[in-house]
Amino acid sequence: MHVIATAGHVDHGKSTLVRALTGMEPDRWAEERRRGMTIDLGYAWTDLPSGAQVAFVDVPGHERFVPNMLAGVGPVPAALIVVAADEGWMPQSAEHLAALDALGVRHGLLVVARSDLAAPQRAREEALAEIAATTLGEVESVAVSAVTGSGLPDLVAALERLVRALPLAEQKAPVRLWVDRSFTIKGSGTVVTGTLPAGSLRVGDELELGPGGKRARVRGLQSLGAAREQVDAVARVALNLRGVERDDVARGDVLVTPGAFLAADVVDVRVRGVVAAELPAMLVLHVGSAAVPVRVRPLGRDTARLAATAALPLRIGDRALLRDPGRRAVAGGVTVLDVRPPALRRRGAAAARAAELASLDGRPDEAGELRRRGLVRRGDLAAMGVPVTGRPVAGDWLADPETWRGLRALLAEEVRRYLADHPLEPGAPVDVVRQRLDLPDRDLVEELAAGQLPARNGRLSLPAAAPSLPPAVARAVAAVEADLAVAPFRAPEADRLAQLGLGARELAAAVRVGALLKVADGVYLLPDAPARAAAALERLPAPFTLSEARRHLDTTRRVAVPFLELLDRSGVTQRLPDDRRRLRESGTP
Repeated sequence: MHVIATAGHVDHGKSTLVRALTGMEPDRWAEERRRGMTIDLGYAWTDLPSGAQVAFVDVPGHERFVPNMLAGVGPVPAALIVVAADEGWMPQSAEHLAALDALGVRHGLLVVARSDLAAPQRAREEALAEIAATTLGEVESVAVSAVTGSGLPDLVAALERLVRALPLAEQKAPVRLWVDRSFTIKGSGTVVTGTLPAGSLRVGDELELGPGGKRARVRGLQSLGAAREQVDAVARVALNLRGVERDDVARGDVLVTPGAFLAADVVDVRVRGVVAAELPAMLVLHVGSAAVPVRVRPLGRDTARLAATAALPLRIGDRALLRDPGRRAVAGGVTVLDVRPPALRRRGAAAARAAELASLDGRPDEAGELRRRGLVRRGDLAAMGVPVTGRPVAGDWLADPETWRGLRALLAEEVRRYLADHPLEPGAPVDVVRQRLDLPDRDLVEELAAGQLPARNGRLSLPAAAPSLPPAVARAVAAVEADLAVAPFRAPEADRLAQLGLGARELAAAVRVGALLKVADGVYLLPDAPARAAAALERLPAPFTLSEARRHLDTTRRVAVPFLELLDRSGVTQRLPDDRRRLRESGTP
């Protein structure tokens, strides 16, 4: 199917023309038919002789209904521009054309209607000259009279040529359906209509009412008045939804594939047709069928930042237009350059951002986006409209290669700096390093450290680092060593450790570098104490009791109990069922 918007000033002439082509009445309201003026969007369709189906979205021409017109042309890939032979080019025709140009519509056909009332040549030449200066460029033209039927066969032939020239829609793309009408049907519930520009819809599909919004399931699906199990783009569709009420959805809302789009309320854009600095501070952004107020912040000559009052599912490369509702005029077209722009907080940030945007053309580029962002989730990049081929570096994170190399070097430096500031700690906590490097996920830190820095118990240390202690701690440990040289199994008491300035952190550091052996909390001996004990206990008749071992080793019960348990665990001694012990055969640990 192909969908074409009928635009132009001659409301009655457009509707009559569509009626003559399709045999259907596009004006849905009695007031429209009574006044001969299209007020809201109308819909009709027909089969061409080739079998191609064409659906028409008939949009209002009067300036009071331009927002309705924009809601109709927003998602449509081609336009039928209608001018009257007896009126020629009109201001509303110019506004419609400006909207099509702003939205980047590249396929169209000029129809000079009412050619029975005046010679069409002058209106044709004037309209073609105006159209040629827009994205539509040179278009074919046909003069017709819906009253006499003159030119209608030529128009049908021209439509055949137009639809053959339209690009094929991407069938595997995610759905983004802008709602242009919503209503209820008794016994069925909420129904919405819209133009499906890409992707496919099936009965049973689940959609989001805006990115991250309420979920709705497609209970029924129609296209061109017929029930379907599946509809492929481009197509006019009507969806019977389960999960949303009539008041939940209205024109301007959007149904999207879950997780496939980001909700963007701040975007950077390229402005066409006007200098950015000349734009009013407040405008209305028209995209799809939505019309959302935005605050405009000029950045460069043709670039600006738009802050919207409502989030929209925008992608890089999307076309939209800015309109000044006070002047009832199109202010300019925009191309979306970034849907996740950086904050502009520092002095000079706006100028730097303008320079960066100057190099962007609105075409999604994976390498370029990674270079600018450094790190980004794979799903987020795809949701921005960027084709993703790269493999994640950790989890679902993609990284710019140069950024990744730089982070590896910074990681080692941050760990080195942390350990210099905290010499008594066993390593730099992963979360602390993550914060220092301003990384969004600890998985990134762990992947950066892999093969480079030893990781244990959530901490990172430096490779092959020679064990060392701060000078003050080393002097205190030397005093303990001197005490133990005289009585190797008489562990220093708590007050002696405190006198030497050896708290829990200092003692843990001494154990970590191998200067002391921790027997139990508050009980520390020299690292060779098990070997010394084995040699001493060899001279004690076996089996021996705890008290006999304590006296033989010349120590206290405070030390002897945990020390013998340590010897049991390390295989120096063996505890017997009667709680006596003996040395194992090796006699050494």
